[in-house]
Amino acid sequence: MEYSVQKVLSLISHIHSVSAEFTNRRLAEKNLISSHGFILFQLAQNETMSMTQLAACINRDKSTTTVLVKKLLAEDLVKITTSSKDSRVRLISLTSKGKKYKDLTSSISEDLLTVCYKGFSKEEKQKLLSLLNKVNENIEDSLKK
Repeated sequence: MEYSVQKVLSLISHIHSVSAEFTNRRLAEKNLISSHGFILFQLAQNETMSMTQLAACINRDKSTTTVLVKKLLAEDLVKITTSSKDSRVRLISLTSKGKKYKDLTSSISEDLLTVCYKGFSKEEKQKLLSLLNKVNENIEDSLKK
């Protein structure tokens, strides 16, 4: 399907959808869902995060994030500790089993990027990133008003 300039957001939405399908298929092979994979990825990048930080990173509310984290806890992929600075704050981090999934999520991300950038020059990749950042900034700025 060809997209026009006026339908650029539809194209971005479609790319998001097919990228999610790609990721979900790869994660399903390991009995994980994308929300789980994204949590594991975020924790691999940040080591320890509060529930609030994690919820913001995965763009879910705190209660949904708590449910997802509890599933990962039951699978021994994450552990929860109490912050030494504030006993009200619970910190989530990967267990040794969870750290093994870092390689899986990294591999899936690399595979997806390889597919996405097939036939792109280095300059085209940079230009695409620049333009998408500009679109993102424009939309985020409009929400602040």
